[in-house]
Amino acid sequence: MADSFGPVHHASDADDTIGGAGSDAAAERGDSRREPIRVLVVDDHALFRRGLEIVLAQEEDIQVVGEAGDGAEAVDKAADLLPDIVLMDVRMPKRGGIEACTSIKEVAPSAKIIMLTISDEEADLYDAIKAGATGYLLKEISTDEVATAIRAVADGQSQISPSMASKLLTEFKSMIQRTDERRLVPAPRLTDRELEVLKLVATGMNNRDIAKELFISENTVKNHVRNILEKLQLHSRMEAVVYAMREKILEIR
Repeated sequence: MADSFGPVHHASDADDTIGGAGSDAAAERGDSRREPIRVLVVDDHALFRRGLEIVLAQEEDIQVVGEAGDGAEAVDKAADLLPDIVLMDVRMPKRGGIEACTSIKEVAPSAKIIMLTISDEEADLYDAIKAGATGYLLKEISTDEVATAIRAVADGQSQISPSMASKLLTEFKSMIQRTDERRLVPAPRLTDRELEVLKLVATGMNNRDIAKELFISENTVKNHVRNILEKLQLHSRMEAVVYAMREKILEIR
């Protein structure tokens, strides 16, 4: 299993970093989580599910609480187990992962979903994000990075494989170029500090790096991000990136 994935890269999504390894990374950032992160593994290949379970079982702060072989079963298991993270494939029999994503968010609203798939189709990426997925990782990543990605998403970050993030940014750029007129409704007013934080979020910095850049605490950064999302009526950091680009707060070259 450990060799079934390819090289590791850190995602270039907003505030996303896939780096470091295991519980040492959690210790370095002062993670005080008392309970392990409860994970539901969903994939139509039993051997792949088993491999993930073996890998994640080595992490003290992660607990695989269940598994499912398709999207329909995943919804039922999510309703029963209420996992923190659902690690799910995109294309599966009976019911695919993207379709199941919306239903899982209904029966387990607090669950965060990471798509772990071989599909590098842009349409799958966009549909997964629309359906509520917080992460989209290709199975080419190393198994060592799966646990780190789970922790990052559990901490409120998003995770996207670099190649997919590049496609996403290209599409955002095209959207902006196709839109000549600006919105007539004035954008909600952000403070100067919130604008600074938003710019750094949109460039891919995580909370820790933003805190160092602005000489403020990580908790203060988290508060700023929460206020930004509330003011802009957005639901995720990824949507904040789109907003920053559309409003030309972040300039794309």
